Amino acid sequence: MPDVNHARTPSRTIVLTVGVASLILAATLAQAPPRGPDEPADALVARVHGAALTIDPHIDIPDDFQTAANDAGSETKGQLDLPKLERGGLDVATVALFATPQKRTPDSVATARRQIDAKLAAIRRFVQAHPDRLEQARSAADLERIVAAGKHAILLSFLNALSIGEDLSLIRAYRDAGVRVFGFVHAQNNAFADSSRPNASFGDRPDEAGGLTPLGKKAVSELNRLGMVIDVSQLTMSGVRQTLEITRAPVIASHSGVRARVNATRNLSNDELRAIARNGGVVHIVAFPAYLRSWSDSGPTFQQAVLDPLGLRPGEDPRARLDVPTFEKYQRAYRDYGTSVTRTASLVDWLDAVDYTVRLIGIDHVGLSSDFNHGGGVIGYANVGDGPNVTRELLKRGYSEGDIDKLWGRNFLRVLKEVERVGE
Repeated sequence: MPDVNHARTPSRTIVLTVGVASLILAATLAQAPPRGPDEPADALVARVHGAALTIDPHIDIPDDFQTAANDAGSETKGQLDLPKLERGGLDVATVALFATPQKRTPDSVATARRQIDAKLAAIRRFVQAHPDRLEQARSAADLERIVAAGKHAILLSFLNALSIGEDLSLIRAYRDAGVRVFGFVHAQNNAFADSSRPNASFGDRPDEAGGLTPLGKKAVSELNRLGMVIDVSQLTMSGVRQTLEITRAPVIASHSGVRARVNATRNLSNDELRAIARNGGVVHIVAFPAYLRSWSDSGPTFQQAVLDPLGLRPGEDPRARLDVPTFEKYQRAYRDYGTSVTRTASLVDWLDAVDYTVRLIGIDHVGLSSDFNHGGGVIGYANVGDGPNVTRELLKRGYSEGDIDKLWGRNFLRVLKEVERVGE
């Protein structure tokens, strides 16, 4: 690959506890397929992965997370639980308080808020059940301290401002609850911004607000003041541009793809990628098959597994066709497809997109992301337990130890520190 090793290895600001983690990584690597002649040795992979600050900036959780039926302290069918965190050596899981898109009504706002608050309670139960291994981080300093103590940090993010209606003060309330990353939209427009995937069945129109609404523009300044990281993932091009014009702090895209490689509205254009880099921000390339390979590659498999059983056609909005119980079946099938080992994109496809972005905007502005439990995951990186596979592939591609540290988490940490500095 063309030059990606131009960055110096950064000084270590975190003293990592590697004893137990190294043993777990060694056990994971021992189960890997036999190495080819050019592959890095297991000991090197374990050392580099154990020394890197590993952060995933966007992981979802199901609604039954940390319940009697789905105890995340043990092995689950989901992509995030404590055993997988241990196997994968993931230092920081940024867990999203995500509200399912719904038509904008007072009732749906209340429903979305209940969903968000239930997820917040579940994450707290998860952390409180394992105080020797988990701790919630509320700042960059917390994050560094928790990792140095040999624990896994749980950082909270927020996605889809439907749940706060038009109440700007609720951003402060969720900050007080520990949220440090805030994304305005998902697959619908809301009172704050337009989505790159407006939902016609909800009455959404493409670019109906021209990007950010007046409330959304106020929210950018409020997020700066509160020291919260702004996540531009899923915004329209106009929304991204306006956010960058207003913000006084760097932003991130926590789970985005590259439009020059796959022409999906959810992916970022080269101009957007460059603008985020000029802002000092970081674009985290997501391991999501649909945004890594074209429909001609992934569509037939998805159609057979998810759409055909429900009589849906490609591009058809399931909410416009399905009643509530059938739509719940669709959501389960979508999640099951995302966690299946028969995905249509691989670790190679994902890191090819990472390589492209590094070449375009530089190593200091690129990161890694999964979108696990919401369709994310590729062959070779099926859950957080597969983290060492990622480091192995990055080493094979010639990335230095310092570059790998930046991609996995050091770039995110830099943005978080700068956002805190700009804030109160």
